[in-house]
Formats: sequence, C-alpha cells, structure tokens
Amino acid sequence: MPRYEEIASDLRERIHSGEYAIGSTLPTYAELTEIYGVGRGVISSALGLLEREGLLRIVKRAGIRVLDWRLQRRRISRGQLIYRDPVRGYVGPAAASPDEPWDTHGRPVAGYEPAPERVAELLGIESGIAVFRRRRVTSPAGEPPFQVVDSWISAEAVRDAPQAAEPSTGPGGYLDRIEEAGHGPLAWTEYGRSRLPSREEAALLDISTESPVLELMWAGTSDNSGRVVEVTVRVIPADRVELVAELTRHDTARWPVEPVNNG
Repeated sequence: MPRYEEIASDLRERIHSGEYAIGSTLPTYAELTEIYGVGRGVISSALGLLEREGLLRIVKRAGIRVLDWRLQRRRISRGQLIYRDPVRGYVGPAAASPDEPWDTHGRPVAGYEPAPERVAELLGIESGIAVFRRRRVTSPAGEPPFQVVDSWISAEAVRDAPQAAEPSTGPGGYLDRIEEAGHGPLAWTEYGRSRLPSREEAALLDISTESPVLELMWAGTSDNSGRVVEVTVRVIPADRVELVAELTRHDTARWPVEPVNNG
C-alpha cells in the first residue's frame, strides 16, 4: 500500500472512532508531516483522498476540518410527476412529499448575475449576459444545508411578471407570477449531471471542492411563447442522495417469454 494510503487509512480510522470529532480540525500540514515522518506532498495526497470521500474540508487559513460523515443518503424518486403544495407552490425533486417541511439556511439573495454557459444556452442568450437570479440554500427540516437552488428568470418573464423579481413574490412564489402573466402552464424538462462544485457552492454546502455534486436543472418553457423563461438549478452533494426510479416493461419485454424457435 502506498504510504499516502496508509496515512489516509489511519486518519480515516481516527475520524470514525471520534478521536478527531466532527467539526474539529486536524493537526496542521506541518504537524502531520512530523507525526507521520513524510513530506508535505504525501500528506497532501492522503488528505486529498479523504477530501474526495467527504470526510474533510480544507480551508485556507481555517485549517483541515472534519465533516459530518454520518449523514444518510436521501432517496429521490425520479418520476415524471410535478407536485404542488397549496402554500409553497410547485415542489422540487428533492422533497419526499409536497408537504414535507424544509428549512432555509441564511438569507435568500436575488439580483442580476452573469448567466452560466448552460443556463444561457437554455435561455437562448449569450453566456455571461446578466440575468435575474434568485438563490437560496435549503434542506429538509433539522438537517444541514442540502442544496443550493439558483432560479434564473429570463428578461421576458421579468418584464411580464415584475413581482417575480421582487423580494416578496407572493403566494406560490415566482413561478405562479410567471404563469399568471400569460406563460402558464409552464412545461418543464429536467437535465441531470454530476460535476465538482465551485468554491462558492462548496462553502454554502459545507463540503470539499473535491466532493462531487449532483446538478439537477429544470428548464421551464412558456406555453405562450414556446421559449424557456426560467431555469432552476439545484446543486446537491452527491453522497447525500440516491436516485430511485421504477422501471416498466416495454411491449417487447412481455412475460412470460415465448421460446425462440430456431428450427
């Protein structure tokens, strides 16, 4: 076993045993090189391995912090049904049920930001053009930050539904305002991929920049114009979720199976 893997295994065991408690900091790089009698490069490789496992978060000038590795994976059913809560409006795919209570962490922020390339592509604009964005960090009630949610609202939608860009969007939220302004009913297409988080996303979710995230993107198309008028991006730590989908048989997969006649 390479030396860095041996060191990672030792640190992993100390973390799991509680010697290095959740929320505490590990010894510094200099202290770890002395403890294990190796160079800084070996320590960096060992810590990088644990960072990718979601056990650590390395923050400049703040130290090497132990993350909560006990969090259970949350099952998300990947069907094609859109649910609605009478008060909150449309419910995102991470919720277990329409009425499940969720917490907001910190204060939601809203304002114009340069549109990321994929968001710009879906909105049919050039990448980097300023688009109105609503950002919030949420989680199931009582849990640590679970997802960063960015809702990008097109200039067309803001023009037709100005309240969608105001601090208080009213009952049902900004989606109700957009639909009421003549774009309803919206039709959504979902895109999913895995990637590494930005530094900002990692800080908001309290994860390492080396820990993969699941990006679920909804593009809402106006029934009136046929154009995408809003894009909502949910970024979730990949080790916090498990996607579940019920599979159905096509007509070609009918049972019982008829034997093939090779005669």
